[in-house]
Order: sequence, then structure tokens, then C-alpha cells
Amino acid sequence: MLEIIPLSSLVKVFSDEAPTAKPFSKLSMFKNEKASVQIAVKGDVDCALGVTVRSDLGDDVKLYVVEEIYSGMPVANAQDSYTLRKESGYFPDLLIPCDGEVKLVANKWKSIWIEIAPKDVLPCKETVVSVYLKADGATQSVDFTLDIIDALLPQQSLIYTNWFHTDCLAHYYDVPVFSDRYWEIVENYLKTACDYGMNMCLTPIFTPPLDTKIGKERKTVQLIDVEIKDGNYTFAFDNLSKWIDMCERIGIKYYEMSHLFTQWGAKKCPKIVAKVDGIEKRIFGWNTRGAGKKYRAFLAALAPELKRFLRDKGVFDRVFFHVSDEPMSIAKRSYGKASSIVKELFGEFEIIDALSDYDFYKKGLVKLPIPATDHIAPFIGNVPQLWTYNCGAQFKDVSNRFFSMPSQRNRVLGYQLYKYGVKGFLHWGYNFWFKRLSVGALDPFKESDAGGYFPSGDSYVVYPGKDGMPLKSLRLNVFNDGLQDMRALQLAESLIGREETMRILESGLSKPITFAEYPHSDEWQLEIREAINAAIKAKL
Repeated sequence: MLEIIPLSSLVKVFSDEAPTAKPFSKLSMFKNEKASVQIAVKGDVDCALGVTVRSDLGDDVKLYVVEEIYSGMPVANAQDSYTLRKESGYFPDLLIPCDGEVKLVANKWKSIWIEIAPKDVLPCKETVVSVYLKADGATQSVDFTLDIIDALLPQQSLIYTNWFHTDCLAHYYDVPVFSDRYWEIVENYLKTACDYGMNMCLTPIFTPPLDTKIGKERKTVQLIDVEIKDGNYTFAFDNLSKWIDMCERIGIKYYEMSHLFTQWGAKKCPKIVAKVDGIEKRIFGWNTRGAGKKYRAFLAALAPELKRFLRDKGVFDRVFFHVSDEPMSIAKRSYGKASSIVKELFGEFEIIDALSDYDFYKKGLVKLPIPATDHIAPFIGNVPQLWTYNCGAQFKDVSNRFFSMPSQRNRVLGYQLYKYGVKGFLHWGYNFWFKRLSVGALDPFKESDAGGYFPSGDSYVVYPGKDGMPLKSLRLNVFNDGLQDMRALQLAESLIGREETMRILESGLSKPITFAEYPHSDEWQLEIREAINAAIKAKL
């Protein structure tokens, strides 16, 4: 006998706990929007459950099985109470494409995830997606009603980057960097990122100096070839050109050049290799002072050549540069020296960095700061463009995407980004499958917390598939829903005005929405989106 509950995408279905959320079987969406629902199912005996879907949307409907992944570190120290579980254990996260059969373990809950992902645009109509579950010769069905509104979500205005680690791909799949197979795998993963909202890509002109232990190095993925002959630098951009062509082909719009100085203070140089008299050598790295004359001369030689190349490729006005990631307050002096070099040589570009000390911006050390969501208050209204980010340190009150957190806490960011007119959002971990500081590789199916240092869910949102294709997480889908929420609010504003849109968004609330203040409720999250959709539909 089967127990079956239709649910929204915001519920995390644990195998050892019956879902308590209200059944959910109807939603509205736009013609170019992705949407997900799910079915929680439990049987009283071990069985192979047959699963089929019937819909006039054809291949635009896809089925997945939600698998649980172990977390040894589900929460950060002092994480707040808006958390599902704080103990180590298994959490629903991985989406495995369903081949028509799901193995049920007696008295254990399992979730079947249904995604509507249009290749082009959906027809405008009310339609039903029916999922048939067959066990022991008996078939039961679950129906989801979709109201497809005759409108398109506007193009995403938010610049969104989730840092892409190609060395993790090369290591996991054991392929040489820049081999044909490497490029195929990189494109597969980047295409999925783009399909789920990422439109800016960390571009490793040099091996990114991120999450690297002092004195150690990560696999070389440097896109710019450097050669030294008779003491002079020459540069070749063949691989960078190939990278940009790939990004343009799949829909990436913006490029953030990898950081030109080391993390947390800009004291040293990134690893840079070059051919010196025909022999490849490391010419810069941990042993080179960041603001030293030698490295500055190198950047001065590179700058005009790189700018000429970017103009020729037609992407010059869509390029961003970094100095150093997350410089600490005590590093203002070293960061300031590095920043002055970057501004002098690359000042035509937007220069962005994730940092949360407002004094860096106040003193003119960074052109475009990206504060964390829990440190954003001093920046609101005081910077020309408001950007923000989150990572493992944002575990109190604000939105985040840990295994242990409700999915609503992941998705609500879309409402917040809209309210504050945020221009860009950054996260550091699309596919970081290493231990902290890259001191070793790990199996992301078995070790989800970067070696016990980051709360599970912080460092990646995709898993490595066997065929060089990524496997998605439910967190990837849910965050994309939040991005679509932001676009729906923007569409509403274009039709009914910002004042009325905000009235709907905050209707019934005792306190206005902030990055730390919002209802902790799946039902509220879904009802507001339906109210926005209804307002748009009425106006159309």
C-alpha cells in the first residue's frame, strides 16, 4: 500500500519523516518559466515503483528522484533556529533523472521531482500533468494543474555569478586541461549553470588564487599563454578566445576575470606560468610580493594586449575585474596598493570584490563592493550599484542554501533582491569538490562539507555525472525559482507600478521585508508569487 502526498518544490522530504506540509497540486507560471513540484511516496514493503508521466507538454516535463546525501557538518556554529535539522545525517538534495522506476524501501519516504522546463515557450492554457505510480499491479495517479499565463518573464537583469572551478572538473574526470574532452565537460557544466540563471562566469585568465593553502597551488587552468623572450613578455589568447566563444554560444553575457592578487588581503600574486626560453616555469606565486615592481611590470605589459583582445572579441563592455577576494580589515594597506595598480591599468572596467567592510569603499579602495547579505545595511543607498553575496558565514537570519535550511530560505532571496534593486549577486561555489583550501579532493556524493569546514550545501550545487554531464541539486532549481520570482516582480512593476507591486509583496506583514526579516513560511512564499501572477494576468 502506498502513501502519496503532492507537494510544492519548497518541501524537503526526509526518508525517516512524514511531510507535514499541506498538499500542493496547482500553480501558475509564465510561458518561458521553469517550475517544479514533487510527490512524496512511501510503501509498506520494499518494491520497485513504476513511474510514468502523461502531459501534452511532452519532453518539457522531466522526472527526477530526490536522493539523500550525507552531511557531517549540516550547520555552522551558532546557526539560528530556522533550520530543519542540526544533527549529522542524510539530507534530500541530489536530483537523479528517473528512468521509469523508483526503488522504495519499506516505510521510508521518497520524493519524485517533476520539473517543467520549456525548451522554447509553453502554450498559453490551463493544463494537467499526471504522474502514474504503479506498484504490485495497482496504479494510482497524481494530477498537477498548471495555469500557463500568456506572457513572458522579462530577461534577467540581475548579474549572477556562481564561481566555476574548472580544475575540479579536470581532477574528477581525470582529463588533461584544455584537451578536447576537458572543453566538452566544461561546456556541459557551464551550460547547466546558464540554464539555471547564471549569466556571469569567473574566467580563469590565470589560475584563480582562491581557496588555496599558503605555499600550495591548484591545478593550472590559465587561459592566457605567456612567454618570456630576451626579458620581454608576449601573450597569446587562443584559449581565452575559445572560452569566450563557448560562453557566448551557451548564453553567458558577463565575464569576471579571475583575481589578480591572492585572497584575503592581496599580499601575493596568483600562480602564473610562462615559457621561459622554451621551458614552462612558474614565474609568479606565493613567493612574489603582490604590489612589487616585477609583478606590476608584468601587468603593465599585459593590460594593453588584453584590452585590445577584449575589444576585438566584442566583450569589452561586459568584463569585470577583481583585486582580491574577501580582504580583511587589517589588510587595507596591502589591498590598497594592489587596488591602485588594478585601477591604473584596468580602470576602464568595473572592478568588483566581495568584501563587507564599508570603510574599503569609503576610502576609495574598491570601485564596486559586494558585501555579504548580513553586512549589506551600510551599503544600501550609498553605492552606485548594490551587489551582494552569501557563503558559509551567512547562517544567522539571512537567506542561504545549506542542506539543513528550508528551501524557502534559499528562494526568498529573489524577493529581497527585487525590493532593494540589487544589480548583482555572487556565490563562490558552483562545483567546488575539494576540501577547504584545496588541500585534497573529495567525493561530493559522500563528503559534502569540504572536509568538515563548510556547512553542507555551501560549496557546490551540482554533482558529477558519469558521462561528463552535471547532476543537479534541488537547491539549484529552488534558487532559480527565486531568480524567476525577481523577474515576475519586475514584470508586475512594468504593468502596475512599483508601489502597487511592493504593496502586494509586503501585504499583511507586520514588518517590512529586509535581508534578515521575512516570513518563515512556504505558504507565504507561494501565495505571494501567485498574487503577483494574478495581478499580472488581470492587467494583461
